[in-house]
Amino acid sequence: MRLGVAMPAALAALAGGILAWYSHAAGMTSNAFGWVLVAALLIVAWQPRRGVWLLMGLWVFAGVQHEWTSRLPAGLSGEDIAVEATVLNAQPSGDATRLMLRVDSCQGPAQRPRCVVINKVRVTAYSDKAFYPGEQWRMTLRLRPPSGFANPGTFDYEQWLWREGIHATGYLRQDPPPVRLASAGPSLRQLGVGFLARQALDERTKRWLAALTLGDSEQLTQDDWSLLNATGTTHLVVISGLHVGLVTSFVLMLAKLGARLTTPTNWRMRAWPWWVAAVACISYATLAGMAPPAMRAMVMTLIGLWVLSGRHAPSPWQGWWLAIALVLLVDPLALWRPGMWLSFVAVAWLIAIWQGRRRPQGIKGWCWALVRSQLLLAPLMAAAVLVAFGRIAPAAPLINLVAVPWVSSIMVPTALLGWLLSPVPFLGHALWWLFEAALNIFHLLLSLSVQHWPLWEPDRPLTYPLAFALLLLSLCWGLPAVLPGMRLATTALVVALPWWSLLSTTPQQGLRVSVHDVGQGQLIELRSKHYRLLYDTGPRFRGGFMPLETLWSPGQRFDQVIVSHADNDHAGGVNALLAEHQVNQWIAPEGETLSVDSRACQRGQTWQRDGVNYRFLWPPAGANALSPNDRSCVLEVSVGEHRLLITGDVSSEIERRFLLEVDSPVSMLVAGHHGSGTSSGIQFVRHTAPEHVVFSAGRDNPFQHPGDAVVRRFRDQESCLWSTAQDGALRFWLEAARPFEVRTTRPRSSRRNRC
Repeated sequence: MRLGVAMPAALAALAGGILAWYSHAAGMTSNAFGWVLVAALLIVAWQPRRGVWLLMGLWVFAGVQHEWTSRLPAGLSGEDIAVEATVLNAQPSGDATRLMLRVDSCQGPAQRPRCVVINKVRVTAYSDKAFYPGEQWRMTLRLRPPSGFANPGTFDYEQWLWREGIHATGYLRQDPPPVRLASAGPSLRQLGVGFLARQALDERTKRWLAALTLGDSEQLTQDDWSLLNATGTTHLVVISGLHVGLVTSFVLMLAKLGARLTTPTNWRMRAWPWWVAAVACISYATLAGMAPPAMRAMVMTLIGLWVLSGRHAPSPWQGWWLAIALVLLVDPLALWRPGMWLSFVAVAWLIAIWQGRRRPQGIKGWCWALVRSQLLLAPLMAAAVLVAFGRIAPAAPLINLVAVPWVSSIMVPTALLGWLLSPVPFLGHALWWLFEAALNIFHLLLSLSVQHWPLWEPDRPLTYPLAFALLLLSLCWGLPAVLPGMRLATTALVVALPWWSLLSTTPQQGLRVSVHDVGQGQLIELRSKHYRLLYDTGPRFRGGFMPLETLWSPGQRFDQVIVSHADNDHAGGVNALLAEHQVNQWIAPEGETLSVDSRACQRGQTWQRDGVNYRFLWPPAGANALSPNDRSCVLEVSVGEHRLLITGDVSSEIERRFLLEVDSPVSMLVAGHHGSGTSSGIQFVRHTAPEHVVFSAGRDNPFQHPGDAVVRRFRDQESCLWSTAQDGALRFWLEAARPFEVRTTRPRSSRRNRC
């Protein structure tokens, strides 16, 4: 069987990317890569055809390896670096602006590694200056290698930075102040956004016009994105194959109409409408900034045009493989982007379910084709999204049955025609008024669906069984010659799975404790069978971001939330809890100023839930004269012989006041004040003799927590040391009959003397 060109090319590109990933994990050196390149050239000279596939794989391999080697050198972390950079993107965030920069030149401190390897950085600017894409600036940045919080089941920010080709993150220094070197040249997108801003249209209409026609989806608000995510309709707005395909199809339809009017006798034989559509496809992707999703959509759409034109075109499957090869050759990091695989899986399934079938005829035939495609595609895509993101939009199949034709047949045509006729004010504005009416109906439909079928994040033990059941459902109904009984059985399985009583995520006995990774702050979750307690809420950063927002889906219920004291690194997430979750009772020290009513924590208070004993060791009544740190709520939790002690930010002087009330040894101690030298005094460490110690601190934090002296004290007691900065979120169980074990989110580091 002849494989042709496309499939071997795609497999070679895939192999190159995967090999690059594993070679990095194995520590492959550049010398080794050089020898591989020499071997590849010899094979090319010996067998040119096979050598071409090898060179394609090496191209992808080299592209991925280049990204690994382009990270900011560790020796420049936390140092001031003078750069000349071009603004790629500027996005307001609270009182700050998030900038994506292309580094044109840089100069680091003397006697430090060179910074020429970095090309793309993401920084936060706390400045009153306005930044616009395309501008060139001279500025001073303080950078660090790409990193992010590591919490189980949450968005992997560090992985996202890598696959987006971002080599460092940090912030803009105000001294010396940034200097604009060159203003941004006028771009079609900016001119279009400016034109929309001057129109007498509703603000929401302007945002959606910019997103659907100019590819400027950043105009959409967080509420817009939340609504789209909850209904599974994000693909209608982001630059995807459907998005570029809608514009291309619209232009192709107009071009064919023009060909029919100019050459009515042989208009079907004209090739120029297809070329016009291809030019429109490339132009639109360029207008959208040629970001990776736009580039991927452009490649897939161009190949789709080639396949549909029938002019020496490849088969649909050859086109599919060719699209994979071209996308990876142009953008090797696309191999690790979920969006790529969601797109290609969807296209592959559409090819499979329609191959060999007759072309739909008439309006009724096309309507049935749309319904059939959506119903067969929905469970497969739900399974893919569930595995990739851990969530399902229950309303997505039904909503997309209406939303896809509504957007593609009404909203996009009226929006594009409005642009074409914008020189005629009345006609252009009338079409955009129709677009606004269609948008209002679309928005109402999405809002009603969210009210009745909100976004669902199933428990983790249910994720893979449910995804497998959805995959079976799609295969059984989509493939021919499947017995009806099997189709009904898979349908019943998908309906029944969410109702099954699977293994609970919390232990039946004892207590599960999670010390979440929230940077320079603290957030600890304690959960037993019928009780859920939160100790502190983590920080709120200057840009408005709260790590707590990323930990759970909205609608969680907490029996009690203890805010140790009102400092931002402990109470910064209170507003996020109020906005998205339900809290039965708040507890905080007397005299603390919070945005919620709370009960005071006092020394001697005790309670029991699910066989777990809780006790406050501090502060005593009337401790308002103490500093906020020294009146932190100190909590002791015990299950059998296991004890957990959380001391907030109290100083070593306060530790001595409740020292004799602590039963030793302590199984797990959350070190006071993130490991600061003001806490964890010598007497306290010796008396508690903790088996394990957790430092809840941020990576490369400016306070250098934990302090070296504190670390030495615990090591002298032979305590096992853990840090959220190095290990990510930590999880352990307090259970009488269960050995004490700590689980980390990041792979365990090779640091010596951990225990």
